[in-house]
Amino acid sequence: MLAKIIKLFLRISIGVGFLSAVADRFGFWSKEVSAWGNWKNFLNYTQALNPLVPYSLIPFIAWTSTIIEIAFGVCLIAGFKTSITAKLSGWLLLFFALAMTFARGIKAPLDYSVFPASAAAFALSLIREKFLEVDSLIKKYKNKAK
Repeated sequence: MLAKIIKLFLRISIGVGFLSAVADRFGFWSKEVSAWGNWKNFLNYTQALNPLVPYSLIPFIAWTSTIIEIAFGVCLIAGFKTSITAKLSGWLLLFFALAMTFARGIKAPLDYSVFPASAAAFALSLIREKFLEVDSLIKKYKNKAK
């Protein structure tokens, strides 16, 4: 039972983390706690993390990462395709941590715990027990249909 609770905690915390970052880009967090506060600041940050990429491609990168983070956040919280979503989340967070490291130095990804978040996502992908997951309902439905 403990593994199921840990899995649920990992799913929710990583998923909400993604959605919180997205909310920040669109100004849903107050200025006091916001990292970017608006889309323009997020575009500038995206450019800072990708200094070799022409600015004309930055909106594409920003929108792509935002859409992926929304999808991963929702899928993790709901427990849909948890293993693959967690694995992909681990890679996304690792790439983000490395981009932060190469563009800004090691302190930022350490301060924001991006490496541990990546490791947590990879660990989540290894927990096979199902608990409060859409995947469980889909499996149950498929078994009844047989």
